[in-house]
Amino acid sequence: MTKNGITYSEAGVDIDAGNALVDRIKPAAKATDRPGVMAGLGGFGGLFDLKAAGFEDPVLVAATDGVGTKLRIAIDTGNVDTIGIDLVAMCVNDLVCQGAEPLFFLDYFATGKLDVDSAARIVEGIAGGCKEAGCALIGGETAEMPGMYSEGDFDLAGFAVGAMERGAELPAGVVEGDVLLGLASDGVHSNGYSLVRKIVEMAGLGWGDPAPWVNGTLGAALLAPTRLYVRPALEAVRAGGVHGLAHITGGGLTENLPRVMPEGLTGAVDLGAWTLPGVFDWLAKQGGLTEAELLKTFNAGIGMVLVVAEDRAEALTDLLSGAGETVYRLGSVVPGDAIQYSGSLL
Repeated sequence: MTKNGITYSEAGVDIDAGNALVDRIKPAAKATDRPGVMAGLGGFGGLFDLKAAGFEDPVLVAATDGVGTKLRIAIDTGNVDTIGIDLVAMCVNDLVCQGAEPLFFLDYFATGKLDVDSAARIVEGIAGGCKEAGCALIGGETAEMPGMYSEGDFDLAGFAVGAMERGAELPAGVVEGDVLLGLASDGVHSNGYSLVRKIVEMAGLGWGDPAPWVNGTLGAALLAPTRLYVRPALEAVRAGGVHGLAHITGGGLTENLPRVMPEGLTGAVDLGAWTLPGVFDWLAKQGGLTEAELLKTFNAGIGMVLVVAEDRAEALTDLLSGAGETVYRLGSVVPGDAIQYSGSLL
């Protein structure tokens, strides 16, 4: 006589659902193919041929990131279609700051119980972000972990690998007098959402309520995906005159711009060079934020800063504007340590 057996499915893990997810996302992943991709999804690892991608003496650059508590809004609203774009952008926007071209991307998706439709929408968003950034989605991991996540909850992590020719690393050559060109953000992007959620709670608002600064719901407005700067930034780098790039993420301008400055130099930023977008104006006023807090928590309307040679600033502004970016001349590189602000945003 044998005891009644139990299956993995009865323990909460549905392998068939995982297989169904892979089958559904294969077309989206295939659409991200680029030179260098050697195999599709399904292997134990993703293969990529650097020589086929056009590199002669490459240096690899890797980045990993998540989306933070912006996920909470996506989960609570059920709007998960663009959160994958955020995941890609947070990784590849960092890669380009090193001077690297993003080549391929892998994702990690973990949840308590796999909802194939919801997971597919997330991964299709990741594939869309990869396609826009010019990198291939060559693999990933879906982890169904009962008992680890509350119903409906999930987590995301992304891993991007890029390459550059040896000697092309950035930042390089930043000198006093270089010009700071700021590229507009598309909203809060993917940093500071714990504070955003606290301010929304203090305001007594829900995600379905009208957004105070724009048409549409509050949840939809706050889920606007992180802008992908890869193609315009690489175009600018290849045109010549770019000495450094800073992705304005957690820490804002205050913490991220100094990361591309050599010792003894800093950025002098005129806060009157751009107008604070409505979302940040509302957050600042509703939360009673000081200007200093705003500038070290959020991107405040500037998602990427290019440090460029003074004699190239005008041409690069034209190039970036022609590529669809809104460009602000923020200031210049000056002697000093901490970033120097003048003017006012609030």
